[in-house]
Amino acid sequence: MSTSNSPDIRPGRLSASEYALRFGDATPRMTPAQAVLEAERCLYCFDAPCATACPTSIDVPSFIRRIADGNMRGSARAILDANPLGGMCARVCPTENLCEAVCVRNTQEEGKPVAIGRLQRFAVDALLESAQPQIFMRAPVTGRRVAVVGAGPAGLACAYTLAREGHKVVVFDVRPKPGGLNEYGLASYKTTDNFAQAEVQWLLGIGGIEIRTDWTLDTVAQLDALRQDYDALFLGMGLSSTHQLGVPGESLDGVQDAISFIAHLRQTDDLSTLPVGRRVVVIGGGMTAVDAAVQSKLLGAEEVHIVYRRGVNAMSASTAEQAWAQTNGVTIHHWLAPLDIEAHPQAKGQVGAITFARQALVNGQLVPTGETETWPVDMVLKAIGQQLGNPVLAQAGFALTGGRLATDSAGLTNLEGVWAGGDCRAGGLDLTVEAVEHGKQSAKAIHAWLGTQASTN
Repeated sequence: MSTSNSPDIRPGRLSASEYALRFGDATPRMTPAQAVLEAERCLYCFDAPCATACPTSIDVPSFIRRIADGNMRGSARAILDANPLGGMCARVCPTENLCEAVCVRNTQEEGKPVAIGRLQRFAVDALLESAQPQIFMRAPVTGRRVAVVGAGPAGLACAYTLAREGHKVVVFDVRPKPGGLNEYGLASYKTTDNFAQAEVQWLLGIGGIEIRTDWTLDTVAQLDALRQDYDALFLGMGLSSTHQLGVPGESLDGVQDAISFIAHLRQTDDLSTLPVGRRVVVIGGGMTAVDAAVQSKLLGAEEVHIVYRRGVNAMSASTAEQAWAQTNGVTIHHWLAPLDIEAHPQAKGQVGAITFARQALVNGQLVPTGETETWPVDMVLKAIGQQLGNPVLAQAGFALTGGRLATDSAGLTNLEGVWAGGDCRAGGLDLTVEAVEHGKQSAKAIHAWLGTQASTN
């Protein structure tokens, strides 16, 4: 790696036109002709494995056939009836590991599956940009009120599904904008043209949903009030804090959470004002690590490295995500764990180098080999996972598993009338599409439960 006599972290590494070019849509939308041609590759399997592989159980052959027939509204209806955030999921879902991985076309045509994700985006985008984007009718008002904490994928899916049933839903969120990780945690090149907010506006178009932002869950009394004032409660607040590396130097300037880095980037109107190091190291092996690394490179960093403590097969980032990082000039290293982060000798308090210990798998255990490597660095981004981080939930008596809320298969917690879903719920894949399914299934359970309960209002 290159060396430098002083730290180099600054904004404005590129021209304005270069920023716009680099942060354009990573996967441009299909043209109508391309979409029809791709749709006609589908075999419309009766027992479609792609539909079974979809966490939200979208009837994939049905929506694709409607594209081939030119029925875009019908296609979007089939998608959104199963997945109300189908537009965002089409952009960020690891389809190569889910529906497209089991496409029957993989056994033909040199193993090329139908481009299900891109077709899904095509259909949903066409609807949202149409003159009449709202295709579902809300059921008659029931008079029941449900509180949802968290305006991320799980909370929004829950709110939308309940609103369709005629219930009034109030969504509380800590951020100034709704959307959760869709708004604050995904790479901007996946969600261009402010799509996260466009999707939120479509969801709100069903009616019956109120969103209250800048609301923080600080006390057990707040939870008690929500349970008292509403007929049911859904918790979908995600994970609020990042795991720490636990090594010396972690508090130095230039060391930050990858999620915070991405959130700042997503909310910055002028990317030329966003500082980035010349030499960036991202620690982690998931999609967040890839998003942070690629965007660092796109901002003008000369050297960007992803460092993961295990082997390539253990990385949670998909093979496609890893290839995307490498295509964008990011180098991926395996079997290295951070040992020490050192201050720069000429810039007090600023990171200047990082030392890694080489790892090996011995009898199933990860152990250091005794070898170390020290690299000069200007910025270190931590993408090593998140945790619930809010002590209020344990204080309120919620059962936790692995630091997350324990629930049944429908998301019901151990407290009556309280459900949970998304990343804050124990178990699962930590995927946007899975969070949507959590919210949807909990909403169905809440709706059924409300039918057996007397109103609290």
